[in-house]
Amino acid sequence: MRARAFTVIFISLLPVTSAFYLPGAAPTNYREGEQVPVFVNALTPMLSGSDDPKLKSLINYDYYNPKLRFCEPDGGAQSQPESLGSILFGDRLFNSPYDIKMVSENTTCKMLCLQPNVTGEEAKFINDRIREDYALNWLVDGLPAAEMKVDVRNEDVFYDMGFNLGNNDGRFQNLPVLNNHYDIVLRYHRPTPDTYRVVGVLVWPSSVGGPQTNEAICDSDNELSLNEDQTQAVRYTYRVTWNESDTPWATRWDNYLHIYDPRIHWFSLINSIIIVFFLCGMVGMILLRSVSRDISRYNAIDVSEDVQEDWGWKLVHGEVFRTPQNPMFLSIMVGNGVQLVAMVGITLVFALLGFLSPSNRGSLATVMMVCWSFFGCIGGYFSSRVYASLGGQNKRKNAFFTATIFPTAIFIIIFILNFFLIVAGSSGAVPFGTMLLIILLWFGISAPLSAIGAYFGSKHGAVKHPVRVNPIPRQIPPGPKYLRPWVTAILGGILPFGAAFIELYFVLSSLFASRAYYAFGFLALTASIVALTTATVTILFTYFSLCAEDYRWHWRAFLTGGGSAFWLFAYGLFYWGSRMSLDSLSSLLLYLGYLFLLALMDFLVTGTIGFLASYWVVRRLYTAIRVD
Repeated sequence: MRARAFTVIFISLLPVTSAFYLPGAAPTNYREGEQVPVFVNALTPMLSGSDDPKLKSLINYDYYNPKLRFCEPDGGAQSQPESLGSILFGDRLFNSPYDIKMVSENTTCKMLCLQPNVTGEEAKFINDRIREDYALNWLVDGLPAAEMKVDVRNEDVFYDMGFNLGNNDGRFQNLPVLNNHYDIVLRYHRPTPDTYRVVGVLVWPSSVGGPQTNEAICDSDNELSLNEDQTQAVRYTYRVTWNESDTPWATRWDNYLHIYDPRIHWFSLINSIIIVFFLCGMVGMILLRSVSRDISRYNAIDVSEDVQEDWGWKLVHGEVFRTPQNPMFLSIMVGNGVQLVAMVGITLVFALLGFLSPSNRGSLATVMMVCWSFFGCIGGYFSSRVYASLGGQNKRKNAFFTATIFPTAIFIIIFILNFFLIVAGSSGAVPFGTMLLIILLWFGISAPLSAIGAYFGSKHGAVKHPVRVNPIPRQIPPGPKYLRPWVTAILGGILPFGAAFIELYFVLSSLFASRAYYAFGFLALTASIVALTTATVTILFTYFSLCAEDYRWHWRAFLTGGGSAFWLFAYGLFYWGSRMSLDSLSSLLLYLGYLFLLALMDFLVTGTIGFLASYWVVRRLYTAIRVD
């Protein structure tokens, strides 16, 4: 399973596009007859090819797992260097024994190796992976090996990354068949007569049965099924075909980047835009009509009895900036939320520049991790200022907890999930060295920067409030049930979630079902709409609460803004029930753990947006009135 704890974030602000990216590496030029290396990656579960496809596992496996018995190169498999993001995403690259030379000649049929003595235990392991619809992942010149498919909706031809380990069609006494032969089609482009560049990698796997001997056989009417009760041999063969293509190297990813029914994305955007206009109209009507009328009455020169009497939200002017319960914890959450928001903003900038395209493997997670670490100063600064504004006194304790509580909680959760990956033998388990690097980034860079930010936040001090706080708290009258904190959180989260739930399906499919997601424009516009919707909904509920003479708006605003996280988690459970069929306890715990992390980060981001938006409106509101 890929370590996807940090990957539920909005990516860019592009309009809809299908081919805007920077490749991230200079093209590799080959000469005729030059060796073209083939690298193998981890085996990943994929959605089944049935009419009701479901994901059956979340565990990745190394290509050279001893139980899979794939052919290894002479001298043993050698791992390839990977970026931090690629490691976190579960990529494990190794060299392979495939001997492919650039356009030298088309290989008719070539023997890769014969694996003798495949035991019944190994056969059962392989058959179980075939039943769970696992896919093989190769990489040739930075391009993933894919199968050519046709979108039945619009008849577009595209490349679906990865190819099946086998076929679970129920034949041969309910045993699946193993794909032990690969027809490899490599497409090349010639920028100059003597220069060749790889622009496409297609693989058609098939099962070739019959006697499993050292003789290379690439075509057979029989298929190979592995008997789980006896030892047998498995022969692996391949055939290479070269095709010249007009596709230039700069656009070679276009065939891989395919949007499934873009009309769904457009429907989601139009629906979200309508919601935003509706909410902005409501807020504008309230602020321009109701609030303006109230302010005019409060500031009227006429001192008649009906004008002198306070009512509604002005009645709590002496309580509205009273210190809430647990101000330190609230400021810590706001500080970490601002840090996440800043991380998202920079990620958007990098996506706008095209550096987060699929050609840059692991770039998303790498950028997010590095930005999170270096933006600790922003989190510390906002946490310190909010804490001082809420009346907090223990600044050092606040600075320490801001820098440590959230990273420690995330690290503990990831450590537990990583333990399940190790027990399951997954290649997605984060190595010990990478864990140390994450600790160094968070507690060696982020924590000191957070302390520096807290220092400057303390120097700037608290935000000045427009009204004084009464020495004696005012009694709060009973309010309507719909203004209770958890009710407002659930109700307030419906609209932001409704603006994003269609895109959320594609995001979850990308995170858990190994499907590439690159609709950056759709996602960015949706993210902007969600942020605006969250702010307006929270402002509305804060205003209603103050009109009901309930001045405890601080936590209410954060919970209302973060209410979409509840719906995100609920939708994740629905996705699990409708699109997954997880049989193992490890896969189930991994999914729930990663889903909880996604919901937690969404809660911090949207809760912070809601709190800061409400704080700004409340200050503006009470600045506009005259208090005697």
